[in-house]
Amino acid sequence: MKIIDRQAMLKIKAPISIRNQVLSQLRDSILTSKIPPGERLYEEKLAAGIGSSRTPIREALHVLEREGLVESIPRVGYVVKAMNPEEFDEIVEIRKAIECLAAVWASDRLNDPFLRDLKDNIEKSKELIRQGNVKRFVELDAKFHELIARASGRRRIYEMSQTLRSHMLSYRVSSIYEVGGTERAVAGHEKILETIQSKDEERIRQAVISHLNQVKRDVLTYSFEKSGPSHHRTGA
Repeated sequence: MKIIDRQAMLKIKAPISIRNQVLSQLRDSILTSKIPPGERLYEEKLAAGIGSSRTPIREALHVLEREGLVESIPRVGYVVKAMNPEEFDEIVEIRKAIECLAAVWASDRLNDPFLRDLKDNIEKSKELIRQGNVKRFVELDAKFHELIARASGRRRIYEMSQTLRSHMLSYRVSSIYEVGGTERAVAGHEKILETIQSKDEERIRQAVISHLNQVKRDVLTYSFEKSGPSHHRTGA
């Protein structure tokens, strides 16, 4: 009964493409654990809750399966996929390679608007920390990396980095609530900004890798260790 209730609560608000709305809503609900790992997804219940036909629901589930967020089980249907430490480690290592490239390439295209955006992001993040607004901070945390990926000028780098960060979101949300999590994240961003301004490729790579290593330590400490082996997805 709880499964039906959670899925019936999903609502579409903006009058945009219903297909994109459905995908965005389902993805967000899975990444933030509103629909938890192991939960079976019923097309008819999701359609009723969102107020759409089953076609965009089915299309969204296909996309989410390709993204690795849900899995199709014979004679069962789609189920929200639980991730594990090995998969998480793989994502972090790939992010290191991609985001190092993005930051180096962004430094080659350095301009005032890009720098202002990064500095503004960091200042707003600090203000949200002072306010204790972790939810909005998580959005700005993701935005910081998105700005760099976009500034790299490489479409594939941008798309891949966005997908990988999405996969890490549910792990990250949980770990960043812990003591010092937000402050460590901002400190990492400040170091990345400093090295991008220096245009020193080696320092840029070191800053990005150091930041992602810290994220990895936080998640392994505050998400996996606390959740135990039976519930890995707790907060990217």
